Amino acid sequence: MNILHLKYAVEVAKTQSISKAADNLYMGQPNLSRAIKELEESLGITIFKRTSRGIITTPDGDEFLRRARRIVAQVEEVEEIYRSKRSHRQMFSACAPRASYISAAMAEFSKHIDLSEPAEIFYKETNSNETISNVVRGDYNLGIVRYQSTFEKYFVSMFKEKKLVYETVAEFSYLMLMRHDNPLAKKSEITVEDLKNCIQITHGDPYVPTVPLIDVKKAELSEHIDKRIYVFERAAQFELLANVPNTFMLVSPVPQTLLDKYGLITRPCPPDNKKYKDVLIYRRDYKLSEIDKQFITDVCDSKHRCFIRPVS
Repeated sequence: MNILHLKYAVEVAKTQSISKAADNLYMGQPNLSRAIKELEESLGITIFKRTSRGIITTPDGDEFLRRARRIVAQVEEVEEIYRSKRSHRQMFSACAPRASYISAAMAEFSKHIDLSEPAEIFYKETNSNETISNVVRGDYNLGIVRYQSTFEKYFVSMFKEKKLVYETVAEFSYLMLMRHDNPLAKKSEITVEDLKNCIQITHGDPYVPTVPLIDVKKAELSEHIDKRIYVFERAAQFELLANVPNTFMLVSPVPQTLLDKYGLITRPCPPDNKKYKDVLIYRRDYKLSEIDKQFITDVCDSKHRCFIRPVS
């Protein structure tokens, strides 16, 4: 086994196709197939399994590829450092839910970047499924996963199975985010009946491991609402809330500066509101860097600022 074998395996996993991987690697398909077979024989495991839908990785393959990706990335980083004659580079990567208090923390965190040194900072807002996958694969070092407390046992089971360290960052119930002149804003208590003439802005990609998507949607989306706009990009969500009357969104606490910017307010949800958790995850074999610790500190500080502020 050598570094080329690792690169070959990573490319096959990325493309899920021997032929596409061979094209990307500028080599013949038979040679690539032979190299993968030699790698599997040398390790004594099966990395890839061929199915009617293409190539998929085996459980042994998932574990091997997680390590292989890190090795390949480290080799490429060493090559880049010496190729460009740079001795130090600030590196940070995190996936998080589409949460305003976390993005506010990211903005604060960015102020700590040393401008005298090169830096590569990656921050991605996505759903829990992709966050877990990105961290397990080693594409991102940190992740924050959001889930309804009802589904905690499913997520904890996955964290343990994937050998992830996990720690609760925040626990909360959703608030209703809406325009300051929304008729609901004047009510002392909002009921589910009040929502019948409203449009809910919501994320379109809820995910819970081992639970059918239809059951997740039933748990996440109220049966009393039949008008929804599914949006994946958070800035667009705020534009809709600010400009479309009778819209609302269920959110974790939002920084006051953002509420003022878009002319929005938050109100308590109807009774029986569900509980949620935001949980920090990272690989068990990953050691937190100082820059990672700074981000975690800024997330916690932002949480305290937003969560203890009275509802507007």
